[in-house]
Amino acid sequence: MGKLVSTVFVTLDGVYQAPGGPREDPSGGFDQGGWSVPYGDDDFGRFVTEVFDRVGAFLLGRRTYEIFASYWPKMTDPGDPVAGKLNGLPKYVVSSTGLDTSGWSRTTVLTADLAKEVTALKERTEGELQVHGSGALVRSLLALDLVDTLHLLTFPVVLGAGRRLFPEGAVPTAFRHAGGRVTAAGVSIQSYDFAGRPEYGSYELPENV
Repeated sequence: MGKLVSTVFVTLDGVYQAPGGPREDPSGGFDQGGWSVPYGDDDFGRFVTEVFDRVGAFLLGRRTYEIFASYWPKMTDPGDPVAGKLNGLPKYVVSSTGLDTSGWSRTTVLTADLAKEVTALKERTEGELQVHGSGALVRSLLALDLVDTLHLLTFPVVLGAGRRLFPEGAVPTAFRHAGGRVTAAGVSIQSYDFAGRPEYGSYELPENV
């Protein structure tokens, strides 16, 4: 049985929208796309290669799928550690409406019971079932207790606008820190394993003290 692993790029103020370029996702009038690019050094590249070395299949939200499908099928270098895996391995995209997948081979659209279908995918995937970006999907999967590990890459920039990974109303979720590093460019790469619901306490002194 595989693990479901999510990798998300966020700013210091929690924005995950359009990290890769100005035309990647301008929805909602967002005009600051490409904010992760200046921090893409060798340390960052090594981490990305490590992640893709463990993948068995991909699970993507519709918006992320469309962004990826417009770019990666054109990257045909078999030695590219990212393109080779994205183009060659199964891709599952969650969409409740019609979606044209004819331009990217090995794509399957999931439209039914998310919990049931993703659980079945995890059971039959050798290696990691990886979610990249896809913030809304990640929140849904966390609410269903389906995410095993979250790689959160925090970039040293504040944007003040854009879609945030955990907006008001996100399901309270606890994690265990599983490891991390900081790149030379200042990107904090931290890995967290799902740990259920949060626990609570108080720093207040007992009333009888």
